[in-house]
Amino acid sequence: MSTDTTASVSTHILDTSIGRPAAGVAVRLAARDGREAQWTSLGGSATDPDGRCKDLPALPEGTTHVRLDFEVEPYLELKQQQAGAFFPEVAITFAVVPGEHYHVPLLLNPFGYSVYRGS
Repeated sequence: MSTDTTASVSTHILDTSIGRPAAGVAVRLAARDGREAQWTSLGGSATDPDGRCKDLPALPEGTTHVRLDFEVEPYLELKQQQAGAFFPEVAITFAVVPGEHYHVPLLLNPFGYSVYRGS
């Protein structure tokens, strides 16, 4: 949950090739406190059966940029029943401001993906 001095982040993944949530995908969260600052890994989670990450770590005060790293290759290999994936991972970087919540869904298929700021 965000406060006046921090932002908060949530995400979910929808597999658009089958119209269902993508469960069991590992998601890592990193943050930095300025354009030139180093990334700090904050930990991660995995998507639940509904494709949601409900327990991502809180962002530290002063965070200006966030990166979500989705490890999609194991999920896609299982669904495609073959080794390898065209996009083995998806990294999304976005800017945040204190007091705002950012829900960033990933729409995934074997040969493409898109993201947007949700609500």
